[in-house]
Amino acid sequence: MFDAELFGDTDDHGATRAVDDAAVVAAMVRAEVALLRALEACGLVPADDGGPAAALERATAGLAIDPADLGLRARGAGNAVVPLVKTLLAAVPEAARPWVHYGATSQDIVDTALMLLARDATAAVAADLRRAARAAAALADAHRGTVMAGRTLGQVAVPTTFGLKAAGWAAGLAAAAAEVERVGRDRLAVQLAGAAGTLAGYGAQAPAVVAAFAAELGLAAPAAPWHTERSRVRELAAALAGAVAAPGKIATDVALMAMSEVGEAHEGGGAGHGGSSAMPHKQNPVTCVLLRAAAVRAPGLLGTVFAASLQEHERAMGHWHAEWQALEELMGLARGSAQRVAALLDAVGADAARMAANLDAARPFVMAEALATRLGPRLGRGEAQRVVKAALQDAGAHPTDREVLAALARQSPAADDLPAATLDPRAALAGAGPLLDHALRALGGGAPGTA
Repeated sequence: MFDAELFGDTDDHGATRAVDDAAVVAAMVRAEVALLRALEACGLVPADDGGPAAALERATAGLAIDPADLGLRARGAGNAVVPLVKTLLAAVPEAARPWVHYGATSQDIVDTALMLLARDATAAVAADLRRAARAAAALADAHRGTVMAGRTLGQVAVPTTFGLKAAGWAAGLAAAAAEVERVGRDRLAVQLAGAAGTLAGYGAQAPAVVAAFAAELGLAAPAAPWHTERSRVRELAAALAGAVAAPGKIATDVALMAMSEVGEAHEGGGAGHGGSSAMPHKQNPVTCVLLRAAAVRAPGLLGTVFAASLQEHERAMGHWHAEWQALEELMGLARGSAQRVAALLDAVGADAARMAANLDAARPFVMAEALATRLGPRLGRGEAQRVVKAALQDAGAHPTDREVLAALARQSPAADDLPAATLDPRAALAGAGPLLDHALRALGGGAPGTA
């Protein structure tokens, strides 16, 4: 239901740029033309009167191929290349027909087409992830001093800053972008191996044809056929899934911060964004909802690709076929998620006052770790933990700083000289600034920082 429109990316005019069946068909046609050009370049196909490649290119320029019809016709062959080749043969002059799809097998065309789509997808995804990382880094820098409650396992934990949280977002996005870029740069290659990986039809010219085919399409020439060696497909799928997961993590944080009871963030997005069909007062975090939905779907698709790696001998029965839709969906989800998280981070609003108020409401319990750390050298770790826990229970439900310090002194004489600043959240954040600066310096170099 509206999958491409909801989860895909859009162009500058709002039109959906889906990675769909029509795009796959167009890429397969492009691969068939490039193959003929490569064969001509290597002297294996006559190039008289413009050659069969030019004839095929002319024929396909105005050829309308219905993906749904092609899919129905593919049922008898198990893949769409067989009926596609029949369509191409009917469209070209008779002299060109012997050379269309010459020496190739169906998987060569499908794999190559998916690599062409992956090249466009990885470039678009990486660009949007980089844009999102810059937006997150800008948030981090702007909010380096915005204190808030850190939360672990759903509970208030210790003080942190919104800047440090946003720096973590930026690092995750940059890491995802770097992996997508690596795969797009190093792992996308043509497939041209023939029926069983020997390219028997090309003889000694086989390596030259593969190289020419790759050059025609701007993809890498593989060192060996990869019909059933699917490492590059797994890496592509994993990179795309990572490009969905990193935005999904940010969406999770923003959605939780936007809860009515928390109120520390809101999506932005302008009038009408996040409206409800029933409740006029609602401003739902709908961008976060879509990002999280995509992130829920991606692992299952990735699992399909990994399971499909168990491919037998030189050509597989079923496993290669199982990859097609999973890869197509992963490309669409990654493109949409990367674009959407960039828009989210450009518009997200952070309520520093609400963050401070929530942190203040969590005091003094949010400072329990700082108290135990301060007392540890005096009492030992275990005894310090016991004294602080007992003092907080003794001080009551909503104690003041003075009452907490008094309760600590009652629990242990070693705690009777703690300064009031020990309970100041900012006193626990001396390391936050240096950590943030380190993260931003690493991001400035275009890659996530490493310890």
